Amino acid sequence: MIACLLIHGYTGGPYELGPLADYLDKHTDWHIVVPTLAGHGTELQLEDTTYKDWIDSAEKSLIQLTSKYDQIYLIGFSMGGMIAAYLAAKYNVKKLVLLAAAGKYLDFKQIHKDIHGFIKERLKGDLQHNKLFNHYKNKLPQVPFKSSFEFMKLVNYTRPYLKEVEVPVLIAQGLQDGLVPYKTAYYFDEEIKSKQKELVLLDRSKHLLCLGEDKDTVNQMVYEFLIRNDHEQIQTKIS
Repeated sequence: MIACLLIHGYTGGPYELGPLADYLDKHTDWHIVVPTLAGHGTELQLEDTTYKDWIDSAEKSLIQLTSKYDQIYLIGFSMGGMIAAYLAAKYNVKKLVLLAAAGKYLDFKQIHKDIHGFIKERLKGDLQHNKLFNHYKNKLPQVPFKSSFEFMKLVNYTRPYLKEVEVPVLIAQGLQDGLVPYKTAYYFDEEIKSKQKELVLLDRSKHLLCLGEDKDTVNQMVYEFLIRNDHEQIQTKIS
């Protein structure tokens, strides 16, 4: 029996991985779990939570699965990618998928480009249709300043465990990501010592890989990686 644990990102919730979770649920008989990390979800309550609480939320879900299922796949998005890598280093899981994993901090150059784009769209009267802008405009006021430090603590705490990941891993990153530098994918490829790694860069994708223009490609790519039994290391670029 197989279970698949999907872990969402910082200030996010299960909805960030919703299309992928639904796709896997439809195309497999696996048990799909997408927990909400402490203080996260549609209504953020981060004031009294720490990075340890966020890790504990995911780890408790994984421990419950290990007692019931023979094989477990781990998928982590953004900050959830760092948590997933940490758990893959500690526990006996089958495969690991990192989607726009936050192994490095913000890409200020890309953020500047996005802000410039917001301004242009606002002048044209089209800003209300920008998915990235709408995703974050209501969320940011709910994020306490100290939570950003907790996020950085989590990244620093989990980074050393990357070298201990030995299971097959898929690393996917959007070239238009305005939050995590796309070169972070190469960082993971270097740090993770697994002999079975695949690195995929998506031309059109911003940070929200599972909700963006390439979401169908992401769904199929992740599914095929998880069901595949080969031992190839592939580095490619999808247009």
